Amino acid sequence: MAADPLTPEVSERICRHMNDDHSDAVLRYAHHYGGIPAATTATMKEVTAEAMTLNVDNRSVRIPFDHRLTDSEDAHRTLVAMLRAMPAGES
Repeated sequence: MAADPLTPEVSERICRHMNDDHSDAVLRYAHHYGGIPAATTATMKEVTAEAMTLNVDNRSVRIPFDHRLTDSEDAHRTLVAMLRAMPAGES
């Protein structure tokens, strides 16, 4: 089965899933990739082929990906890889 292209609807689905089921990971993205280690809240607002946009402590933060995402499966693999690339124990 082919993966879904990164449409606005797919972005919304990814963001809803991340915010509902993996809010700890979203905050870790803000701390590590967003460069905001003191952040206390973060929600994922958008995923495009180039970057994810988070709302971090009521401000917008754009975190670019290391490559252009091709589809929803690539987004999933990339988001997981970004978490795994963080140093152990880093929150």
